[in-house]
Amino acid sequence: MKIQERTGAGQGRSAAPAQPSVGDRLPTPPRERKPALAALAVLLILVGALGATMLVLQAGDRVEVVKVTKEIPAGESVNTSNATSVLVAKDDSINYVEWSQLDALKTYKAKSTIYAGTVVIGDMFAKGESLPAGKAAVGVALKEGQYPSDIKAGDTVAVYNVDSGSSSSNSNSDNNSSSSSAASSGGLIVDSAKVNTVAADDDATVSTGNLSLTLLVDQSDAAAVAKAASAGAVAVVHVSGN
Repeated sequence: MKIQERTGAGQGRSAAPAQPSVGDRLPTPPRERKPALAALAVLLILVGALGATMLVLQAGDRVEVVKVTKEIPAGESVNTSNATSVLVAKDDSINYVEWSQLDALKTYKAKSTIYAGTVVIGDMFAKGESLPAGKAAVGVALKEGQYPSDIKAGDTVAVYNVDSGSSSSNSNSDNNSSSSSAASSGGLIVDSAKVNTVAADDDATVSTGNLSLTLLVDQSDAAAVAKAASAGAVAVVHVSGN
């Protein structure tokens, strides 16, 4: 009887563990705050904003400078017909020529050929005439048929003496100099000369067919070219190198 009573008493008990009352809950540990990480995050945000601001300001800091639109041979100047203005990012390490300085730049000469599309800098120019070392500038007046119709500044040409009249009797007495002999015998004077300038008077060219050129030749050939030019016996032809 005692065993049954004990068993019955055990069956009335609950198998689930007793739950603690509300007042008996364990306290939640406080969150660990990290002020250093928060400060770092704020600093990174500020640095990013400052960098973006600097990029915007730098992109907007531009200057108006001179850009060449047509090829400028050595010894020639910049003007409104062969140059335009463009905006570039300002850079104090580059000696840009600002568009506001164009009038002053017109009094300077190109040290060497400046090609179309070039943004010029001050180092490309010099005061007064500037010829390459060992070169001479010779002016020639040509008649129609003595020059290619599409000739322009910067072209490479060969220079011939086309006077075949009274030159044959003089050729035997001018053998002391090959250039003089060529100038008097109707042959090749210079095999490679650079056209420095072409006369800008288009009306005169259209009406008469005449054309004036300035040629850059070696100093040793300058006298022969000038002699033939004074006799009106110079002709030029395009050669490779253009």
